[in-house]
Amino acid sequence: MIKLGRILSATITQVPSEKYFVSLNIEYKQKELPKNNKSIGLDLGITDMLIDSNGNKIPNLKTLYKYEQKLVKEQRKLSKKEKGSKNFHKRRIKVAKVHERITNKEKTIYIN
Repeated sequence: MIKLGRILSATITQVPSEKYFVSLNIEYKQKELPKNNKSIGLDLGITDMLIDSNGNKIPNLKTLYKYEQKLVKEQRKLSKKEKGSKNFHKRRIKVAKVHERITNKEKTIYIN
């Protein structure tokens, strides 16, 4: 059995797209990393999203454009619904899901 640490607290949150997430606050002892003198420079650009000083390039993905266009359409449809109605609530959830997709896509672009 691997003992990772001690759970201090857990928080359950609901996002507007009606999904639930759990955040754990954990206390653990971290091993010290070996020291080295290597450093790297990063450059954010337009044609390439990221270029480091070693010459590695991360291309600028245009996939967000599709979701932004979908968001415009969904928000336009939402604005035509009567506030408080069942159809307004359903459309609001669709808009929240598109926002969530955009957020997730941005996170995966920067992590990869």
